[in-house]
Amino acid sequence: MRKTIVIAVLTVASLLVATAPADAAGTPTSTTGPCGYTSTPDDPPARPVSLPPDPVHTPDKGIVRVVVATSQGPMILSLDRAKAPCTVQSFLHLAKSRFYDFTTCHRLTLYPTLKVLQCGDPSGTGEGGPGYSYKDELPTDLPNWPDDPTGTRKVYARGTVAMANAGPNTNGSQFFLVFADSRLRPDYTVFGSVDRLGLATLDRVAAGGIAPTPDDPDGVDGAPVRTTDILVARSLGTR
Repeated sequence: MRKTIVIAVLTVASLLVATAPADAAGTPTSTTGPCGYTSTPDDPPARPVSLPPDPVHTPDKGIVRVVVATSQGPMILSLDRAKAPCTVQSFLHLAKSRFYDFTTCHRLTLYPTLKVLQCGDPSGTGEGGPGYSYKDELPTDLPNWPDDPTGTRKVYARGTVAMANAGPNTNGSQFFLVFADSRLRPDYTVFGSVDRLGLATLDRVAAGGIAPTPDDPDGVDGAPVRTTDILVARSLGTR
């Protein structure tokens, strides 16, 4: 695929950021907490945003619900801190920073074994990100794809929310929403799920298809005909 916490802990986190490596202007280039969010100077942010908080203990319990209002309908994402604490922490930071507001989901895929909508790039090109990267939190419990005798390809089930990346440990802001069971190597961090209304929204986008282009005359991988803009993404709290 292309491209909160108690006061004492927050105080420690701020000290960590203050002593983290910095560039010539004194801006931190990485965090020293367990997630190790690291600036990517060769890939600057598509929209200004700071590095996420990185406290000594990354919150790793509870489900955080996030409302994502789109031009095609609403979605509620349930983000699982236990599965991917650093990923959830980054996603919530970006949502709180309004990084995702008024952005376009730039990629729809309609391959027989890959059916996803990809979002999270303010540039709308598939190349943009938040100007930082962080480690993978890869799934270990995905079922094998039924007709793969090697067991190397797994089922990313309908309703899965996962991170897009450009290789190992290159997570940023782009994520994908699975609207039909898809076959992938377990190389993409799974960090949540989409609710029933969200799946209906995804089905509506998918039904509109992809406009054929000279590079994709069959219309299986490209911008959706039904333009899907994220209008706002905000946390509803933890349960």
